[in-house]
Amino acid sequence: MIHLLRLKDVNRAVSDAVKQNQAKDLNFMEDTTVRNGPSAQQVEKMFDSISKHYDRLNHLLSLGTDRLWRRRAVNLVGRNCRANRILDVATGTGDLAIEALRLGAEKITGIDISTRMLEEGRRKVERLGYSDRIGLMRGDASSIGFDEGTFDAVMSAFGVRNFENTLGGLTEMCRVLRPGGMIMVLEFSRPTWFPFRQIYGFYFRRILPGIGHRISGDSSAYTYLPESVMAFPDNEKFLELLVKAGFTRVKQKRLTGGIASIYTGFKPGVPAAQ
Repeated sequence: MIHLLRLKDVNRAVSDAVKQNQAKDLNFMEDTTVRNGPSAQQVEKMFDSISKHYDRLNHLLSLGTDRLWRRRAVNLVGRNCRANRILDVATGTGDLAIEALRLGAEKITGIDISTRMLEEGRRKVERLGYSDRIGLMRGDASSIGFDEGTFDAVMSAFGVRNFENTLGGLTEMCRVLRPGGMIMVLEFSRPTWFPFRQIYGFYFRRILPGIGHRISGDSSAYTYLPESVMAFPDNEKFLELLVKAGFTRVKQKRLTGGIASIYTGFKPGVPAAQ
């Protein structure tokens, strides 16, 4: 019951963010101090509560497409950046970090605010024999605990929309990149063409929460997902955020009719591609 009440608080916070974004015309895009999402504490409690079912539900609800999306995202990084040191922000259970091993990085570090998600991730990494190359630790995007210029690439899959402050988190990701380093964000986006947009909306709002509830026992967690996607500044608005955070050469690659997008950019300095 306590978890349910907390998750309802998260949903309420996200709904408020949607209304505020519409009313204020996304003024948070101008200020790294403006909160536009649920608090980090609320998000942590929510993901702690669904951690044991998270991977299974991800693969089920996307019909396995999330694996393909991660593969394509990592391939895009590999074509544009020599990344020996990689940071995976909002790593969750470490799926993106594991996929990124194909890039041949010396070390991949994943950070997340959910202790239980990290526990699931560490068990997975150890089971696969990757503990010497992937390190998972608790960390918050709003204050990444690494020095400026530490990483060659920073990435995130389905985590940026959960940032308490989107622009603030992206600015931190830019700070810890070396000059010329690359950012890659894989995130849900909203299709723009008829009738796919309507089908997508129906599935996200009507079907997905029911499946999520049956498997995880937490209907509120999977009501949060469509609400958070609706609140997220996707497409051109997200590219604008990347520029404001300090990135250049920003691009968007839409996947599966626009259900998801890969956003990329580079920190000004030495070219990332050699």
